[in-house]
Amino acid sequence: MRIIFAGTPEFATVALKALLNSSHEIIAVYTQPDRKAGRGQKLTPSNVKQVALAHHIPVYQPLSFKSSNQEGITAQEELKKLNADIMIVAAYGLILPQTVLDLPKYGCLNIHASLLPRWRGAAPIHRAIASQDHETGITIMQMAAGLDTGDMLFKTYCAIEATDTSATLHDKLANQGAEAITHVLSSEKVFTNYLENRQIQNEDDVTYAHKLSKTEAKINWNLPAKQICSNIRAFNPWPVAFIQLETENLRVWQAGETKTLHQESLNNVKVGTIVQIDQQGVTVLCGDHTTITLTQLQWPGGKPLNTQQIIQTNKLSIGQILP
Repeated sequence: MRIIFAGTPEFATVALKALLNSSHEIIAVYTQPDRKAGRGQKLTPSNVKQVALAHHIPVYQPLSFKSSNQEGITAQEELKKLNADIMIVAAYGLILPQTVLDLPKYGCLNIHASLLPRWRGAAPIHRAIASQDHETGITIMQMAAGLDTGDMLFKTYCAIEATDTSATLHDKLANQGAEAITHVLSSEKVFTNYLENRQIQNEDDVTYAHKLSKTEAKINWNLPAKQICSNIRAFNPWPVAFIQLETENLRVWQAGETKTLHQESLNNVKVGTIVQIDQQGVTVLCGDHTTITLTQLQWPGGKPLNTQQIIQTNKLSIGQILP
């Protein structure tokens, strides 16, 4: 088939590379405009664009597909002229109106990193970890005008391990997404069968994975240790959980839930209090009489430190109350 691929970050490049190794023809790639990145703030092409250019595939980077402005109208006309059989979308970042979804012969398929209808939206990987889900996966979906509302063609499943961060789970799901889309498109017969047997999403089961913000990464010691640990893993590698000290933010990259303390040992001890510092890490009292042990911390301007290095800094002390 003649395929248009639309995507931007590393998650999408894995699927693009898999399709490039298939029997299909990638006739064009759509991706977000180049953005400033790095210390020099130089304009940098997206990961998807870099792969496309390396394979000499035409790249399009419209700011909009809206029919309400000339740029959007022009983008729609360009896409129509490509005469694609199908458009594959993975973490593209632009809203596609129904007019665009209807342009390819077979419409547009989306590679979504959750088991829809759970976690529609921008941050399904992070929200699954923060919500302590035990399982997630990939949904190949026929795109509709709503936010991840389309009919489902195919799903794969992925266990969320206790040690998974958003970074590790991202990589697992990126590979699953590539395998899933190549499977769905493995032959015309297979693809047609999935199209004919696609399933409507149950609206009663919908949850939304809202976009992440830096402010929500601030640790709230009133929460149970288990929830704080889940949040730390969910916000790794971005925006990174942090403790807001008086003059600086202390980043928390890794932590582990520890024992539940007895009520009698908590007299006059406030949540957020450091109750122990040793080779295991920095143990802090949390809500519900639970404790968490911080095992990898990063002060501004420095590198992430392990437990031995944290002790050597002598910047934290037992009895100190973290805000």
